Amino acid sequence: MAQLVATMGIAHAPGVTGWLDRAPKEEQDAVLAGYAEFARRMEALKPDVIIGVANDHLLNFPMSNIPDFCVGIGDHWDGPAPWFKDWLNVPDYAIAGHRDMARALVRESAKAGINHAFAEHLLFDDNWSVPLKFLFPKYDAKFIPIHMNPIVPPTPSSGRCLEVGKQIARIVSAYPSDERVVVMATGGLSHDPGGVDYFTVHEDFDRWFMGLLEDGDVAQVERELPFEKYLEGGDGGGGELLAWLVAMGAAAEAGRPNAESVFYVPSVPLRCGMGGSYWDLT
Repeated sequence: MAQLVATMGIAHAPGVTGWLDRAPKEEQDAVLAGYAEFARRMEALKPDVIIGVANDHLLNFPMSNIPDFCVGIGDHWDGPAPWFKDWLNVPDYAIAGHRDMARALVRESAKAGINHAFAEHLLFDDNWSVPLKFLFPKYDAKFIPIHMNPIVPPTPSSGRCLEVGKQIARIVSAYPSDERVVVMATGGLSHDPGGVDYFTVHEDFDRWFMGLLEDGDVAQVERELPFEKYLEGGDGGGGELLAWLVAMGAAAEAGRPNAESVFYVPSVPLRCGMGGSYWDLT
């Protein structure tokens, strides 16, 4: 059977590729060192499959019709989407999909009462373009993107996201292959694109949230994170941290709910709290 070897939550802020030079040198070095540590771990794990979970900033779906989760079932993916190329400053890339496992995620989740949308074609913005560039620069693993709605109410609850993650772990562990799989949730930390907190980083909120993941108490996370709580991290961006709960749910199902906080940099010039949490399941 396939093996889930790690899950993670990591920032995908476009500033890290688009305007990193605007941050002080010490912030630049700390952010790049954080991503480099994740890349080192991925190189050591050598996963065959990456299951990504993130929002797509209204790129693929209109505000009037956003599915809670949409699984990409295509054989091939590429990016960045044309509109994002100059802004992100990420070279064009291509990465293989994994149709069979993606279809299993849709099919088996439905049997468990979790109905996902699915799509052959999806556009990629900073949600995947930033973390893939740093963590998987060879683009040599198969990639299953899961686009979710953490912004436009009604959003999936914290409990629902945890359960989606648990179901992903169950499906991976029953999938008939010897592939090594990681779940890469991206988004956050505190930021508010174009909003009143556009040039504010809520460091206290970020550290509190990452501390919750370190504690690993799934019931507490579900209890203390109604959607309104995420808004303390930015009205337009805090909700992206719902994706990290998918990663936590998968790790909890594997019996290791306590995260390691790998790095955190509150960077106002990058307009985002930059950081990453990691669950080692080996």
